[in-house]
Amino acid sequence: MQYMEKGYFVHPSSIVDDGCEIMEGTRIWHFSHIMTGCRIGRNCNIGQNVVISPGVVLGDNVKVQNNVSVYTGVTCEDDVFLGPSCVFTNVINPRSAISRKNEYRNTRVCKGASIGANATIVCGHDIGRYALVGAGAVITKDVEPYALVAGNPAKRIGWVSEYGCRLVFGEDGYAVCPESGEKYYYDGKSVRKA
Repeated sequence: MQYMEKGYFVHPSSIVDDGCEIMEGTRIWHFSHIMTGCRIGRNCNIGQNVVISPGVVLGDNVKVQNNVSVYTGVTCEDDVFLGPSCVFTNVINPRSAISRKNEYRNTRVCKGASIGANATIVCGHDIGRYALVGAGAVITKDVEPYALVAGNPAKRIGWVSEYGCRLVFGEDGYAVCPESGEKYYYDGKSVRKA
């Protein structure tokens, strides 16, 4: 174990390039590569065999599970969960022989959202606050806050609370999270905390 003077941990098998900003309490585990110019917030957990590319921003308390590559153009806000082997892209039509670095499209994973194992996030889309992307889903458009999405291409199949519990709305448009007791309101288009 290797503790740095700034209060974060890097496993000796991992590489952290010069020019990264890594905040206190973050842990970087085996065989990961943190590339120059990225910013990793406080108390993040970077699993085994993870790549964080230049310019990526991870907020506080982001959990990146094993075998995830977070490519340039991706921003994850606070409390985001990236499941094992989920995939981000940053170019719509990549070709080996053609450089398209000036065509990167940005992807934002908003506060509290979770992305399931083996999901694919096609670049240029936002994953809304507290949304839950099911395992293996393929995201080809923006995901609304609190939406539960699954499939290929991903479609909304329900709504979830900030605790990740499925919400069941009554005729009055209200639902209660079974874990937290917090109320949510559905207006026929979107969900918000009541």
